[in-house]
Amino acid sequence: MALDSPRLLRADAARNAEKIIRAAREVFTEQGPDALLDDVARRAGVGAATLFRRFPDKAALLRAVLDERFGENVRPVIQAAAHDPDPASGLSHVLEAALESVAGDYNVLAAARSAGVLTPATGQEFFTALDALLARGQHTGAIRADLVPDDLHRIVVMLVSVLWTMEPREDGWRRYLALVLDGLTPTGARPLPCPAPALHTRTP
Repeated sequence: MALDSPRLLRADAARNAEKIIRAAREVFTEQGPDALLDDVARRAGVGAATLFRRFPDKAALLRAVLDERFGENVRPVIQAAAHDPDPASGLSHVLEAALESVAGDYNVLAAARSAGVLTPATGQEFFTALDALLARGQHTGAIRADLVPDDLHRIVVMLVSVLWTMEPREDGWRRYLALVLDGLTPTGARPLPCPAPALHTRTP
């Protein structure tokens, strides 16, 4: 087989892309939003031209990092939760996995926010899965019946915002997740004081 065959070229490109994504996570974790793509290329052991050929700007690279991290840390938990015989437990595991991932990639998320990557579409897969888990939990009586999907979306935003108030790599966020999870159960739940207001989505 010729060394420059299309198959080998594709394999080489895939390896380079993976090295770049892995290096990007390391560099943005260390340096935050001000990290330079030249630093990422050096960490990955590729030339700047190779990086820009695959990822034309910082936003594209950060989007790839977030996609990979979601696929590694959150999507498998969502898939397992869909078959968990205890819907409340499944939802708890998904929220925990999501917050743990966000906490571990705090600086990457800050860079993504700075680069304009965090749009409503960014979390669509996650929130769609949450909606399904909520409906399943309410159907079985494991989750309080007066919640609507927008409530759960806002709760996630609230939990993520807690990370900006502490050292994110510590486990302090688990305290607030536990408080929220208790509030999702019907046991001892008091009626909510008003209907859920309309959800207004803003681009960060």
